[in-house]
Amino acid sequence: AVATGFACVWLAARESLWNFPVALVSCVLYIFIYHRAQLYSDRNLQGLFIALSLYGWYEWLYGGRGRTELGVTPTTGGEWLAGAAFAVAYTLGYGYYLRHHTDATLPYIDSFTTAGSIVAQYLLTRKRLENWLLWILVDIIYVPVLWYKELYPTSLLYALYLGLAAYGYWQWRREMLASVVPPVPANA
Repeated sequence: AVATGFACVWLAARESLWNFPVALVSCVLYIFIYHRAQLYSDRNLQGLFIALSLYGWYEWLYGGRGRTELGVTPTTGGEWLAGAAFAVAYTLGYGYYLRHHTDATLPYIDSFTTAGSIVAQYLLTRKRLENWLLWILVDIIYVPVLWYKELYPTSLLYALYLGLAAYGYWQWRREMLASVVPPVPANA
């Protein structure tokens, strides 16, 4: 699970379509790991990641103008607003459910990292640059949570994800800026 998780994020940072099939394998493995660790929100998140990976695979290939390959673009204001509203609602709602109806560990933190991951993954499927900033935020939280749950290899993986997310942001920003065509001067 750790190896495929690392490979998936590395490939995404490199804008490789191979990140999606590798993500599918990683997500299936983590369903079992998170269930055993009583991180139910994160377990359920893997199912959504599977669906978003299939969607993202298609979008990266055909989501651009005229059904062409999708390019890196900034996140829109509407996407930020919808993502923030979703994250707050999910964290409070599912966190409450987990706290009062399950034996979940860290229900609100688990719910927040799940909500942030959902928003980040959606932005990744649309090749929005700032997905990497959200991944940095949730990875900072995941590292100590997973260590606390004695999932040491996965905690170390999330520490590596921090570096990969920073690299992904740098790489995608460079790609986005390189693809911007400067305007033609009026006197040309």
